[in-house]
Amino acid sequence: MAVLLRVMLSALIGLSILTATRPALSAEPNLKAIFENDNLVAWCIVPFDAKKRSPEDRAAMLKKLGFKKYAYDWRAEHLPTFDREIEALKKNGVELTAVWFPGGLNKDAQALLDVIKKHGVKTQLWVSMGGGSVTAATPEEQKKRVTDHARAVKAIADEAAKIGCTVALYNHGGWFGEPENQLAIIDELKLPNVGIVYNLHHGHDHLARFPELLKKMKPHLLALNLNGMIVDGERKGKKILPLGQGDLDLGLLKTIRDSGWSGPIGILGHTNDDAEERLQDNLEGFKWLLPSWMGSRPGRNRNRARCPPRRRLENRPAAGWPMGSRNIAPRR
Repeated sequence: MAVLLRVMLSALIGLSILTATRPALSAEPNLKAIFENDNLVAWCIVPFDAKKRSPEDRAAMLKKLGFKKYAYDWRAEHLPTFDREIEALKKNGVELTAVWFPGGLNKDAQALLDVIKKHGVKTQLWVSMGGGSVTAATPEEQKKRVTDHARAVKAIADEAAKIGCTVALYNHGGWFGEPENQLAIIDELKLPNVGIVYNLHHGHDHLARFPELLKKMKPHLLALNLNGMIVDGERKGKKILPLGQGDLDLGLLKTIRDSGWSGPIGILGHTNDDAEERLQDNLEGFKWLLPSWMGSRPGRNRNRARCPPRRRLENRPAAGWPMGSRNIAPRR
């Protein structure tokens, strides 16, 4: 019975995604522009790289793969070289599209802001917070959470505005990771430089309502990060998959295409593999899926479709985000 229920759930989610995907001729001219390398953002490749590349080697790797955009994630040991990171990106023609940013204006946040200001970079600050249980116990508690988080975000947004940057609320689980709560925070703030970056790998529980969520988020969406997706992927130990290895990937990508979204599209490293090889897995997944977007069969002989990615060094996710950078409680 449990197996049957899982099969039925998978079918229902797939149907909800595909039925929300209807032909959109106006979106066709933008098809390649949305999913080509020029619009793809390499994400989660600094602390998640088995080769532990230097800023210079990382920028050269991105250029080699054809990336023009990059989102910077970090740990404490990486911050002293953030200045070099930006210099290397400039030399290799790669845009610093976004920076993972603390949930409060602490010492690390100020260090990041100082370097960004020094280089005159206009970028997105991707901010996540915890917020407690996914659902507030009472309407009063929900209102308080919205107010408290809006206050915390405003402090960051005000500093970002001074240097021409935007703030994107990053779903990373918990109450803050629910798109409806992020939209409530944005509505409370009504600031022009605050939006959303949505991550599919943190949205496994959102799949059944993803088309509806995308429609609601789109006016505020600043970036959208992809991942190979299957039903209950996180609970099955398959939270992070290369594109093309998830049975929901095609429907999700068609939904994104037909929504009219044309902003940055992120793809992940986020494992303890060689970051270059993991990014290459995702790029090849795009190539395999592309014919289906155009109405024909998937590409032939996809090298790693339905099989392990190349030369996996460790069969487990890398360590999660540092508590100090994402679970900073809002000021009370």
